[in-house]
Amino acid sequence: MTHSPILPHVTRRRMLTISAAAAGASLLPSASVARNDFHRWKGIALGANAEVILNHSDRQEAEETLSRVVDDVRRLERIFSLYDTQSELACLNRDGHVLNPAPEFLELLASVRALHEMTDGAFDPTVQPLWGLYARSFSETGRFPRERDIATALECVGFEGVFFDAENIKVARPGMALTLNGVAQGFITDRVSALLKARGYSDVLVNLGEIAALGAGNAGQDGWRVTLQPDRTRRGRPTVLKNRSVATSSLAGMTFDEAGKAFHILDPRTGRPAGTDLSGVSVITDRAAFADGLSTAALIMGERNFRLAVKDRRDIEAFALRTDGTPTEFSA
Repeated sequence: MTHSPILPHVTRRRMLTISAAAAGASLLPSASVARNDFHRWKGIALGANAEVILNHSDRQEAEETLSRVVDDVRRLERIFSLYDTQSELACLNRDGHVLNPAPEFLELLASVRALHEMTDGAFDPTVQPLWGLYARSFSETGRFPRERDIATALECVGFEGVFFDAENIKVARPGMALTLNGVAQGFITDRVSALLKARGYSDVLVNLGEIAALGAGNAGQDGWRVTLQPDRTRRGRPTVLKNRSVATSSLAGMTFDEAGKAFHILDPRTGRPAGTDLSGVSVITDRAAFADGLSTAALIMGERNFRLAVKDRRDIEAFALRTDGTPTEFSA
């Protein structure tokens, strides 16, 4: 069964908001970034605003490295993109299997399995049939899907039905499909960070929809100043990252309807949009992919269950806004 990605109706103003929110955190102005030894690439990766900043004294070498980074990002997009009909993900969704998958696809699915287990199934990339149903329903009728259609789509949801090894990735049932939008940006951020570190760069900020910060940065040798902003309409919390990653998910980042009531983050267990006591979450940890998935799952789990899931993890910090606007923090 072919699954064509359908974008919900969004105005240009909302699309600009989405693009801004996709980054999850933003660089604060800093004079040090303007110095000659900082080199920047800006573009688009997996549909989100993207930026890589290097601190290096050799301009030519830095520019060659940034070119290598862009090539690697494009290569990974050809694996994970939901909108490239030739990507490995698109082939999986269309054919139900992928032979001889890229090692990166297998590595990402292993991370997804760990996230799925840690969050008691709240993080589940097989929600794509549900996502497509909601997008079509609001596009064609302006209303929520019928309950019977949600129930039918739910029959195709469940990461337990995804099987993978070095020779093959396959799904258990016709109609199953994956979206990796809740983790692939973080995964690519991690890969780019590792590439740069292997090439000897120790002072780097990678923002490919999620952020990884290495080295002294722009905060007086302490790291990189960023603003955690789970809700773009409310004031964020400035923080400094050093050798850490951050990802943000927000209910208001994208909606299926113009009224902003049908949130794009769907609960794989109920088939309904997430509707807990959290409206936005920023997660800080060692890996951007992990932070990416956890921030999405937190909105589905709610404050109490998310707090239980991370209570013994000293490597995880989180800053969240409740639906009533009050802030809360999570740390072991």
